[in-house]
Amino acid sequence: MEKNKKYKQGSLLKGIDSPDDLRKLKRSQLPQLSKELRQYIIDIVSEKGGHFGASLGVVELTIAIHYVFKTPYDQLVWDVGHQAYGHKILTGRKNQFPTNRKYKGLSGFPKRSESVYDTFGVGHSSTSISAALGMSMASKNKKEKSKQHIAVIGDGAMTAGLSFEALNHAGAEDTNLLVILNDNCMSIDPAVGALKEYLTDISTSKVYNKARNKAWKILGKISKFGPNAQKIAKKVESGIKTTVLGESNYFESLNFRYFGPIDGHDIKHLTQILKDLKEIPGPKILHCITEKGKGYSYAEKGDTTKWHAPGLFDKKTGKAISSQDRKSPIKYQDVFGETITELAKENLSIIGVTPAMLSGSSLNKMMAEIPERTFDVGIAEQHAVTFSAGMATQGMVPFCNIYSTFLQRAYDQVIHDVAIQNLNVIFCLDRGGLVGADGATHHGAFDYAFLRCIPNMIISSPINEHELRNLMYTAQKNNHGPFSIRYPRGKGTKIKWRNKFKELKIGKGEKIKEGDDIAILSIGHPGNFVIEANKKLEKKGINISHYNMIFIKPMDEKLLHRIFKKYNKIITIEDGCLKGGFGSSILEFMSDNNYTNLVSRLGIPDNFIHHGTQEELWKECGIDSITIIKKVKEIMNKNRMSQAG
Repeated sequence: MEKNKKYKQGSLLKGIDSPDDLRKLKRSQLPQLSKELRQYIIDIVSEKGGHFGASLGVVELTIAIHYVFKTPYDQLVWDVGHQAYGHKILTGRKNQFPTNRKYKGLSGFPKRSESVYDTFGVGHSSTSISAALGMSMASKNKKEKSKQHIAVIGDGAMTAGLSFEALNHAGAEDTNLLVILNDNCMSIDPAVGALKEYLTDISTSKVYNKARNKAWKILGKISKFGPNAQKIAKKVESGIKTTVLGESNYFESLNFRYFGPIDGHDIKHLTQILKDLKEIPGPKILHCITEKGKGYSYAEKGDTTKWHAPGLFDKKTGKAISSQDRKSPIKYQDVFGETITELAKENLSIIGVTPAMLSGSSLNKMMAEIPERTFDVGIAEQHAVTFSAGMATQGMVPFCNIYSTFLQRAYDQVIHDVAIQNLNVIFCLDRGGLVGADGATHHGAFDYAFLRCIPNMIISSPINEHELRNLMYTAQKNNHGPFSIRYPRGKGTKIKWRNKFKELKIGKGEKIKEGDDIAILSIGHPGNFVIEANKKLEKKGINISHYNMIFIKPMDEKLLHRIFKKYNKIITIEDGCLKGGFGSSILEFMSDNNYTNLVSRLGIPDNFIHHGTQEELWKECGIDSITIIKKVKEIMNKNRMSQAG
């Protein structure tokens, strides 16, 4: 495919470079624009990759918001950001959109440094209501009475505690805040929990929908009533609430004015409703029913989880375009899913827990075979950890699978509910290290550093699939207390990965290769970069030692003493932040034991790394095999120069 290929734009979309251009269109032209915008997203994502279903589902909503509200003066916050592709295209980034999620291209999520229309950076879910409320309170203090604040939140994101906390606060404040609930019964996997059932009851109630349709006909006339509009709106709301829902409307109980549910794909109706709601003061919720993947038949009829981010595909047939070699290694995620299922069949105390990442973590494999011991708790990381802790108090062995970046959201629970009580919760930290195209919000850069300071915590990371299986097997034996197993996104290294289980000794590393010049200490998957570099160095007559530490805490101090006594030059490598991470733990050991060796550390530097392929980012951060070779040669050259001097 041509690097600078130009993608066809429809006649209306071609003329839109900002929402100001959009607002010049007639309302009758918006359905056609919706078709053109949807097709543009399909054309590019099918060939370039990225999130798919979510952005297709909010095409009409995106256009309607920018058409009615005066963005960027009126503040729009997306939740989560993978819904915002249409937003990016309409706000001056249309021609750049083919670079979406590519190295040094557009971010896959809204990003404040990228555009004034991106009012808040969103990669993790459930932040929009809090952020928009903060903006609205600031506007109120600045006497900006006409300024509007809109939070578009998916129903999956509503399951997080932060959303409930924000709703509770917002209902007590008199601000221009509109929460648009994008209800498609999905996050990545199908939504779960009581809220999902509640929303389904509302949206499928025949009595409610009949009353709703009558109410909206009245509400549609509000803008014509001038000063009396507010009184009429309250009568409409009251009629819906008392006649159909009684006193049970959850949002009304929090002092929000609830409107809906409405068809989120009827753009003419949407624009009229938004125009009317703009005139009603105070906190409001508009409940929109949308379909993930709307407008692309294969996504509408197919597996919505698959079409969340399907990779490259043929837009005419819907079939995936894959370069996958059947003989290549499988993903670490799949090894986890297969292994926990295998272990759970033997150990009836094993429980699988994940916060809304059932398919992403491959815990769906256990769900398919042992559903009674597998729990998707929704986008609720804090709850996932404390729920696991509760299980552990009763002798169960919970494997709590959370992406490294999302464990940050449950840090207090890890300390307060698990570590202090020394409970045997096994944290399987998926997507550890640099994850690729999702960028700074999703990199698992900090877990080594923030877990290392917690007492009772065991911290480990496998170099390959065999070690991952062995660590999982070891963790569920003998009640070791809090146990972290951290592994990266993507493929491992072995075709034959299903090894016979072997119990590992906690805190013991291993020698992979012994040499005479320099010792390299690795943790986790980057150890494979060292193996690759060593093969190339050997051809040049350079003999380097390599030690796979496996555990950061407790560390194999016996092994470290041998290394520090034998090698004056030591390199550490990790796919984590240098500040406080694995390399820092080696420096602490050196200081505590009065060694004076030269230690060079390779890892993620002290800044936020943006998006690109994993290979591009490993190279940028200097933890690939090429950088290892350069570092070895640099150290050896300095050594020769000092000897010559």
